[in-house]
Amino acid sequence: MRNKLMMGLWRYIFNVPSFLWKKQIAMATKKFEKEHRFMTRAHRRVHHFVVRELPHLGRPMEPGYIAKNLNLPVDQVNTILDDLETHMTFLFKNEHSEVVWAYPLTVEKTPHQVTFQTGETLYAA
Repeated sequence: MRNKLMMGLWRYIFNVPSFLWKKQIAMATKKFEKEHRFMTRAHRRVHHFVVRELPHLGRPMEPGYIAKNLNLPVDQVNTILDDLETHMTFLFKNEHSEVVWAYPLTVEKTPHQVTFQTGETLYAA
């Protein structure tokens, strides 16, 4: 069953020809690479930090908090946060420039509550 894609429709299961799904994967990979080309190592560090620490903090995250914990200048963190928000893929800041959500999590109330193994509770963005 390796490298097969099957699709279910009602009571039937169909094999999807590999040339169709492999083409879709190749196109999605190119799109992903194009959309994320702007990200530097520092962008990834900031985003990963925010996603990892937002559940522990449980409230909007200030740029100064990020800068202090990653040992980066606040101006650089602000620029990175602006870049990530502008590309509308990774995070959103509130009117105080604090990060309120970083995909896939948010500190703002949504209908989708998430509880982690460590006990923290947050909402899904």
